[in-house]
Amino acid sequence: MMSEHELTIIRTLQAPRSLVFKVWTQPEHFSRWLGPKEFVTTFCQMDVQVGSTYRACIRSPEGTDHWMQGVYREIVEPERLVFTFAWEDEDGQPKLQTLVTVTFAEQAGKTQMTFHQATFESVESRDSHQTGWSECFDRLAAYLNTF
Repeated sequence: MMSEHELTIIRTLQAPRSLVFKVWTQPEHFSRWLGPKEFVTTFCQMDVQVGSTYRACIRSPEGTDHWMQGVYREIVEPERLVFTFAWEDEDGQPKLQTLVTVTFAEQAGKTQMTFHQATFESVESRDSHQTGWSECFDRLAAYLNTF
């Protein structure tokens, strides 16, 4: 389900979509699962309103900080989130911006989450994000089990 410059990941999560939406939109929850396995979120600021921004930093096990930022474009609670996503350079300026769309569909108390991100500048970048987000969503699934 991927073109060369787009990424789509579909997961069924063992939680109602209202909860899944909440852990995507509240920094105290988002920071608990953001980042690949063994990364930690050291900073997370979110103003979840259309036109407002978010900024976060994830730290690798080796101690390297990776800053990201974006702007919320669409928010339909609890169905859909659309936001820009960009890694920052050393000066805090955004690099290539992609658009992320996450939809949440209720399925008998579970949630089918569809994550789409585009447009990547290369297949390598897409594949790297696929690995990173897949590990994030493993952490998300585990975090949802704590509720």
